[in-house]
Amino acid sequence: MPFDIARTRAAYPALTEGFVHFDGAGGTQPAAGVIDAVADAMRSAVGNRSAAFVPGRRSLELVAEARSAVADLLDADPAGVVLGPSATALTYTLARTLGATWRPGDEVVVSRLDHDANVRPWVQAAEAAGATVRWAEVDRDTGELPAAQYADLVGERTRLVAVTAGSNAIGTVPDVPGIAKIAHAVGALVSVDGVHSVPHGPTELASLGADVLVTSAYKWSGPHLAAMVADPAHWEALRPAKLLPSSDAVPDRFEYGTPSFPLLAGVTAAVDHLAGLDPDAVGDRRARLRAGLAAAQAHEEALLERLLAGLAQRPAITVYGSPARRCPTVSFRVAGMSPAATQEALGAAGFCLSAGDYYAYEYFQLMGLRDSGGAVRASIYHYNTADEVDRLLAELDAVLDREGRMAR
Repeated sequence: MPFDIARTRAAYPALTEGFVHFDGAGGTQPAAGVIDAVADAMRSAVGNRSAAFVPGRRSLELVAEARSAVADLLDADPAGVVLGPSATALTYTLARTLGATWRPGDEVVVSRLDHDANVRPWVQAAEAAGATVRWAEVDRDTGELPAAQYADLVGERTRLVAVTAGSNAIGTVPDVPGIAKIAHAVGALVSVDGVHSVPHGPTELASLGADVLVTSAYKWSGPHLAAMVADPAHWEALRPAKLLPSSDAVPDRFEYGTPSFPLLAGVTAAVDHLAGLDPDAVGDRRARLRAGLAAAQAHEEALLERLLAGLAQRPAITVYGSPARRCPTVSFRVAGMSPAATQEALGAAGFCLSAGDYYAYEYFQLMGLRDSGGAVRASIYHYNTADEVDRLLAELDAVLDREGRMAR
């Protein structure tokens, strides 16, 4: 059955303003159910967590429901879901905790494909411990992250391998299971950045081979909160720095301060929204999530193919990377124009796109583009349409014509 794009778009109030959102990689618009859930929680009597009175029990329920929802999204155990303000903050917490166990001579492996949030925390933790950082390299032409190189990078002193499941810059989907297999053969942990991959298809923690996976709810129609997910047994073995009176239970010991209970209500609502993307799906929430996200993925991939084909017809536009598998994300430059100028020209016409390095610091350094402004990023989400892709291509033609360049 075709993806019902009209039904899907109707669930996003912000789309009625008329802007064309190709900026999902920087943050998606929230679904109506998310907005309602947050507002309802803020209107209700909610106290700090306590079993002694009703408002306190409500907050306990909001936390438990959010853990359960994220667990369904990732096919994980709710007891292994750590909630926090951002993927960066959660990764720093884990890096500091693991780094305290590392010793000189230990090694960590990071990649030049990753968002800096899955690079710098590990590099800094390694430096503090006197451990060695080893780098997985990106193929400059294709944008691939070859898994075979990890056989040489990973050894008996490797303690952790950090890798993205989807590049937020050029969309590359690395062979994370293959990389994880190499890491696990020597007993190393695998920390996966799922921030850009989770919104674009079904995700299973075990199938990826991830010991830890981080995801951000605002990249999948939710509020600005994040989750860091693992088998609860992994959390039991770690002792993060924490306040003495705060809970030492798992996963609570990794969560600092009082959470935003209304936003947690929004997290649950966002997962429920994703579970409803396919109106014909049946079964429990996990089964409906698989069906809905698979349908959305097929829709996004068709739009990506349309966009890539259109960009390829315009010789004044350079697209970076041509990976075999990619999330629906494209980085490009217009000849003779800075990315910021291209972004501004498109923005004046109502198109929302990113420009710069989008925190993919190492990739843009590798490509020699960072100091000259990075690139322009068009990232597709399931509320985008074929007409919007065509309008973007037409507007790029208009930009090229105004600049006196050949559009085709």
